[in-house]
Amino acid sequence: MSSTSRPTFGIGLVGHAFMGRAHSHAWRSVDAIFELPWQPVLSVLAGRDDGRAQAAAARLGWGSGVGDWRQLLERDDVDLIDICTPGDSHAEIAVAALEAGKHVLCEKPLANTVAEAEAMAAAAERAAGRGVRSMVGFSYRRVPALALARNLVAQGRIGTVRHVRAQYLQDWLADPQAPLSWRLDRRRAGSGALGDIGAHIIDATQFVTGEAVTGVSALLDTFVTERPHPDGPGTGPVTVDDAALFHGRLSGGGLASFEASRVAAGRKNALRLELNGTRGSLAFDLEAMNVLWFHDHTEDSDTAGFRRILVTEPQHPYAGAWWPPGHGLGYDHAFTNEIADLVISIAAGKDPEPTFADGLAVQRVLAAVEASAADDGRWTAIPGVQP
Repeated sequence: MSSTSRPTFGIGLVGHAFMGRAHSHAWRSVDAIFELPWQPVLSVLAGRDDGRAQAAAARLGWGSGVGDWRQLLERDDVDLIDICTPGDSHAEIAVAALEAGKHVLCEKPLANTVAEAEAMAAAAERAAGRGVRSMVGFSYRRVPALALARNLVAQGRIGTVRHVRAQYLQDWLADPQAPLSWRLDRRRAGSGALGDIGAHIIDATQFVTGEAVTGVSALLDTFVTERPHPDGPGTGPVTVDDAALFHGRLSGGGLASFEASRVAAGRKNALRLELNGTRGSLAFDLEAMNVLWFHDHTEDSDTAGFRRILVTEPQHPYAGAWWPPGHGLGYDHAFTNEIADLVISIAAGKDPEPTFADGLAVQRVLAAVEASAADDGRWTAIPGVQP
């Protein structure tokens, strides 16, 4: 498709660390892979000071860099603001952007508190009435194998979901000498492993099953309570959790267990999801992200068992836009798939998914986990969800 035959779609990015780099890569590559109705233009990157933002913009492919995100609100070459900052600034930036008539993509978790997430969801609902769209960035929804798992569940291939086991295990904080960062500061991050990676498995569970978590019983722990300052002597307090462990019930009646840890030695990025239903089972591991395991329990027991599906066929979700069968995708491709869906939905006048309301639903589960853990694991219902 010729770029001159399409309207342009100007992007303003806020933040240029890990997520900013991932999103920049996706914005640079999406138009070469997908047939988009609009041509994304990487207009401007915003950081906390002009010099660093300008250097990051040059390195990451943006047209310019500025030291204050508020400048993006007034720019005619910015149609969408992509928020890749720590959670403490999500609400302020997103609400201001939506009120200024800018579409918004906001990284997960949506906010640091339920109150902030509620304000963001309300702003998104008001903006949608004016044709201004928003989406929260749960990128793992765009991993082809997880998207295929959702399709199989929706088709009834595993029947009624009885069990879900969800884990997200990392080890980058297993060393007690790993230094402090903003991710270990509750004021900036909201929570630790719970919000950082636990949010992903909550959303993945609700996405794949099509059901909601209705209540939880939880434990949280911080195993290393002091860590070295990264740029000076001494140590400082860790004010978030290292690990979260909780079980819950789904709206369809099934049971679910969740485990999130950033101190699980030897596990680098192990997001695992297994579903057991009345007709079969599904299993996924992000460290083998092009594979989905499927068991059809209705088959003859002589030959039935888990079968390995290599999710790279043209008919599989997203895979057909990329490489020939057998040529797997990686972590970064999920962001490109996500952005393609975002642009296509906005151009069609539809709300992209997951919406800010979906992000709020995850935030309410996170808050219930913290409340339960603070009350010795007491069963805590999720507000607004029917048991």
